[in-house]
Amino acid sequence: GTQVTVEIHREDTSPQLIKRLSLGKGSQRLRGHDNKGFQRTEAPRPPGAKDLHAYPWDKSSLKSMPVDLQQLKKLDAYALKVNVKNSVEELVKALLKQARTDLEKVRAIWMWICHHIEYDVVGYHNKSQLSSKPKDVLQMGKSICEGYAELFEHMCSLAGIQCKKLSGHAKGHGYKTGQTFTGDSDHAWNAVYLEGRWHLLDSTWGSGSVDDSFTKFTYRYNEFYFLTHPALFINNHFPDNSNWQLLKPTLTLKEFENNMLHNSNFYTLGLLAAHPETPIIQTVNGKASVSVDCRTGTLFMFKLKGTDEHGLMTLKKYGMMLDIYPQKTGSHKLEIFAKPSKAEASDDDYKCVLEYVVECESVDKAVRFPKDLHQPVGPSWFSERQGFLQPSHREPVLHTNDGRCSLTFTLGKDISVLTSLHTDGSSLAEDMGRRHVLQIHRGNQIELKVHLPHAGSFVLKIYSKKKSDPGNYDYIFNYLIRCLNTEVKWPAFPQSYSKWLQDYEILEPLSGLLPANRNVQFKLKMHGVAKVLVQAENIHPLTQNRGCWEGSCNTSGCREVFVMVHENANHSFYSHVLKYEVETQ
Repeated sequence: GTQVTVEIHREDTSPQLIKRLSLGKGSQRLRGHDNKGFQRTEAPRPPGAKDLHAYPWDKSSLKSMPVDLQQLKKLDAYALKVNVKNSVEELVKALLKQARTDLEKVRAIWMWICHHIEYDVVGYHNKSQLSSKPKDVLQMGKSICEGYAELFEHMCSLAGIQCKKLSGHAKGHGYKTGQTFTGDSDHAWNAVYLEGRWHLLDSTWGSGSVDDSFTKFTYRYNEFYFLTHPALFINNHFPDNSNWQLLKPTLTLKEFENNMLHNSNFYTLGLLAAHPETPIIQTVNGKASVSVDCRTGTLFMFKLKGTDEHGLMTLKKYGMMLDIYPQKTGSHKLEIFAKPSKAEASDDDYKCVLEYVVECESVDKAVRFPKDLHQPVGPSWFSERQGFLQPSHREPVLHTNDGRCSLTFTLGKDISVLTSLHTDGSSLAEDMGRRHVLQIHRGNQIELKVHLPHAGSFVLKIYSKKKSDPGNYDYIFNYLIRCLNTEVKWPAFPQSYSKWLQDYEILEPLSGLLPANRNVQFKLKMHGVAKVLVQAENIHPLTQNRGCWEGSCNTSGCREVFVMVHENANHSFYSHVLKYEVETQ
């Protein structure tokens, strides 16, 4: 039953519709110049049905109306440079010189306040001495939330824009997860009337932040709190008058208290939702799980009581999943951090996006992760981007009963791979950790064969670099490999030297430890060599047969066996390519 008027104009003519909806223009009908040449604004009307937004958030936009930030850049820069401190009237006049629409007027006022008024940490502790009158706030250049909101309201009314100061409870500085709110309101913010609807903003939180001890304010502009979507604003602002939630349905104080606090970083980074949706999580059999949904590749990390040792985090295309296993009972703080994937360089780009309290009643001692395990675990869009495509194992954990496993990937162009196996304790030195993983290349496929030296939990780390780069290998990702079978005891693969080329392949013997006093069969896939010899106590030449070099050698009387190649029939020298050990008797 609603009538909608749609007007279509050529691009270069300005639409009438906007003008008709914009109340700032309409208010010029009031010609009473009682305010030093400023027009009076109409008394703000209370919020009605057309101001309301659906709750929960529909994941569409972070703001309650379309705002083109690129288009506002010039105005923003102008507003920052305005330097008028003698009176609020003069300041507003100067700011409005470059502002045409009501949105632009509000924007200029917002930008100026966020960058010129600082939070008064001293005044906060001694409120009796504090004035929040607009002219005093301007003179001092600092205030608490009350003063920000009153200055904003006054400047808007001078600019002919309806604006209202709102007060209520906020999950701001000093908020503790799960706390209740009682007594008087503790924060103030504003509603402004633009294009026929009420919108919310908080210039105190837009201007910066206060440190933990509440002694130092830092200017740090935050776009999020300008015309914030009401379904997101309610996350940390609960107005005394529930009509000013601008939501349908409205939330109760209890719901506000119990709701998960997502700070502005959560939404600014494009995250959409987190599960569970309550801030306090109980472990079940020693385990708790958290997941985050987001739009595109985002990198995550977590800290449980300040460390990421007791969890398993996997990156998904649209978010992440985390299982944690606290190793002590009691309450633990769990923090989740995120950063856009473009900022791969440094860890300090990670911003805290979520905080949970994990209540742990019993500990699962069986789940201990090796110290070398690096989060996230398993393959992901990130390892794909680095050229490890179509992984045979998409899960982060591999379980093996016989102590052997094999993984395959399709490799991107020009990639050289390095792998190593790690476990807690001193059973596996670094050089041996490399030799328990064998790389087999077939075209653009790589197979990683892993033979575990004993039962336990192991980390398979995978590094890569461009073949054309002379530099070091970069760490890409890792897997957790678990084996419970205590009978397992695989020797390392043979040691290979630089002349052993990437696409050569050992068919047998795969074990780097040969039995003593035995005839051992050799079968090696190698190309581009003239002769292949096995040197034990005696020298045994191998013969070429359909692309493989085959033959046998006897291991009696020697501790080591080498495979050597003659790269050119006319040369007299050999290169070592493989080395095997022989069991002592």
